[in-house]
Amino acid sequence: SNFQSAVVFPNKISTEQQSLMLVKRLLAVAVSCITYLRGIFPESAYGTRYMDDVCVKILREDKNCPGSTQLVKWMLGCYDALQKKYFNNYWICLQTITECYHFKFKYTHNGPLLDFSSKNKKSDSTVTCADTKKASILLIRKIYVLMQNLSPLPNDVCLTMKLFYYDEVTPSDYQPPGFKDSECEGMIFEGEPMYLNVGEVPTPFHMLKVKVTTEKQRMENVDKSILKHGETNVPLQVLRVDRDDPE
Repeated sequence: SNFQSAVVFPNKISTEQQSLMLVKRLLAVAVSCITYLRGIFPESAYGTRYMDDVCVKILREDKNCPGSTQLVKWMLGCYDALQKKYFNNYWICLQTITECYHFKFKYTHNGPLLDFSSKNKKSDSTVTCADTKKASILLIRKIYVLMQNLSPLPNDVCLTMKLFYYDEVTPSDYQPPGFKDSECEGMIFEGEPMYLNVGEVPTPFHMLKVKVTTEKQRMENVDKSILKHGETNVPLQVLRVDRDDPE
């Protein structure tokens, strides 16, 4: 299935379709890596692929593992929303809440987006394929390092997924396959939450950002140099959806 394809970096990303394909595959790799490295599904639920020279595990529909099949279905639902440009945020949450993985998508509606970052403006600020490839591989490597440093999950962990949409363009009755309407009141952490910006990948048509929120005490042994972390004061340990992303 197209879910299983390896991430092949095109020589140039000149169309929105090429960009969309890359972002879908990157999302599949990131979600697969997270569930693999956190031990959510058995080995049989994954195939091995290469992303450039990085070996990655990709989820597949394993008939002996209903959970992995369900997650693949959810991911295909995400692709539907992504393609229609409705998709804003995507959270994978593990339990009440031990860990949350937050994927944020931005689109450019009027052709390629030029300035992604004010930090290092070049005179020609278009995003090159080399930029996208470098950022993609760095994102996956950072996920690997982070996953290996987090404390083990509880045995009774369960995984949920929430999607958020750009309200101004999304039909009120839209739900992608596999999802239903829900009220989101934020998320409750038992301990003090810590917010980590794992990375971002720009293409000329999309921007994917990945953040992780987890309980602070579970992060004690993470080498701080690999992740810049923004501490945010949130009352009652509730993380709310950051719709505008002030960054």
